[in-house]
Amino acid sequence: MMHLSIDHNSSVPLHIQAEELLRKMIEDPQFRNGKFLPNEVELSKELQISRTTLRQALNKLVYEGLLVRKKGIGTKVSEKTVSSKSMNWKSFSQEMAARGIPIRNFELHISWVKPQEELVHFFDIKPEQKVLKLERLRGRPEGPFVYFVSYFHPSIGLSGEEDFKRPLYEILEQDYKVTATLSKEEISAKAADNFIGAKLEIDAGSPILFRKRFVYDQDEHPIELNMGYYKSDSFIYTVESRR
Repeated sequence: MMHLSIDHNSSVPLHIQAEELLRKMIEDPQFRNGKFLPNEVELSKELQISRTTLRQALNKLVYEGLLVRKKGIGTKVSEKTVSSKSMNWKSFSQEMAARGIPIRNFELHISWVKPQEELVHFFDIKPEQKVLKLERLRGRPEGPFVYFVSYFHPSIGLSGEEDFKRPLYEILEQDYKVTATLSKEEISAKAADNFIGAKLEIDAGSPILFRKRFVYDQDEHPIELNMGYYKSDSFIYTVESRR
């Protein structure tokens, strides 16, 4: 069995260290081939952490769909994880490619701006610290259907010179070793104002779907605040829940 250990002197919380170890175990061929993970008692003893801390990490990965818990039997890697990482949310370009929808970029703007109050709180930065703002108007070849505005945490080190025609999370992962791991979303219906109406080629006052996404890295540090304004007839949001 692979050697597992947790650094009790580290400033990284124990449940996050446990979660990272579990993610490594998920990648291990023996567990990918259907072998059950060691039981909670064994695992917590080996890692020298409480079962509550271990369960917190396990619950997160069960929630993400990476692990499956079978009552009275044990926990194993989800078959979905083995065949495809469909439970892991994707960047817009990856999402559309997966659905076979050809995407066109109509506009791309990059600027450095002073953060508004919400960003100052979310990123925990000083109000005078400028952040990179990326605006993109995207859609099908016949016309745009979504306007995205993204703000990035200054600590990532983006310069603004990147080729933003590449998938966003690929740039962060490959060039900056930052993996977007957790996303919290708020979705609401709105009326388009003049600015968004002009971008999406609809009348001001038309219904749009507004999606705000708070994105965190592998250590649960905030990395991006993304806002998407969708033409209401072009976006369906699917949520799968299982009891």
